[in-house]
Amino acid sequence: MSKTGVGRIRRTVAGLALVWATFGLAGCGSSDDDKNYVETPVEQLYNRALDDLGRQEYKKAAKGFEEVDRQHPYSVWATKAQIMAAFAYYESNKYDDAIIALDRFIQLHPGHRDLAYAYYLKALCYYEQISDVGRDQRATQQALEALAEVVKRFSGSPYARDARLKVELAIDHLAGKEMAVGRYYQSNQQYVGAINRYRVVIERYQTTTHVPEALHRLVESYLALGVKTEAQESAAVLGYNFPGSEWYQDSYFLMTGEGQRPPDEKSRWFFGLF
Repeated sequence: MSKTGVGRIRRTVAGLALVWATFGLAGCGSSDDDKNYVETPVEQLYNRALDDLGRQEYKKAAKGFEEVDRQHPYSVWATKAQIMAAFAYYESNKYDDAIIALDRFIQLHPGHRDLAYAYYLKALCYYEQISDVGRDQRATQQALEALAEVVKRFSGSPYARDARLKVELAIDHLAGKEMAVGRYYQSNQQYVGAINRYRVVIERYQTTTHVPEALHRLVESYLALGVKTEAQESAAVLGYNFPGSEWYQDSYFLMTGEGQRPPDEKSRWFFGLF
């Protein structure tokens, strides 16, 4: 999946990183005990990783930020480096590594000001792994759950607004998967299996774009089984909710044998079932 909608957030993170590098490091001190074991000054480690990030050498940057955390675990820069390492892993499409880093950050810093961003970035790691509807949809379900967590925890944030949009897209994708399986069953004349899948779309994903087709496919499947009453009921629901849909025109033709767009007086024939 593309990384649409996160450019502004990337710029924000980069800006924060620059502010940290410019204004914070000069005042960051180390205890005498720290100086006894630190191999490289924190300023040098962090700025080196930041430079790698700016050059889009994301894997190298991630390792550099992790080194800040390893060598200076009790400094304020260790916390900043944790979220920056996760961001670098995300940019390099190392989603599993990014999620591990983000889970650690969330666990260690439950009150941090960047917590909302950490949850959002974790959701993006799942969201961008959403695959074609013909493949396993575990990542889609994980994305849906992670995005919903962002909306629940940080409802007033800009991250929540974007998460809500992505929730709708993820739900539509799950509905698409059900439709693909239903079409497969239907093409192989396994009509009961197809009907079950189409009903899942109608009942569980009723706000998605797939519902009109699902209703029409129900009409087809019920007619193939010789269950005309059920086919009429599905056509009635389709006509009532999506009267201008091409799927309704196709269902109308199947039920009446008439190829033209159903006029109002004839479309009411379907509604008489209710």
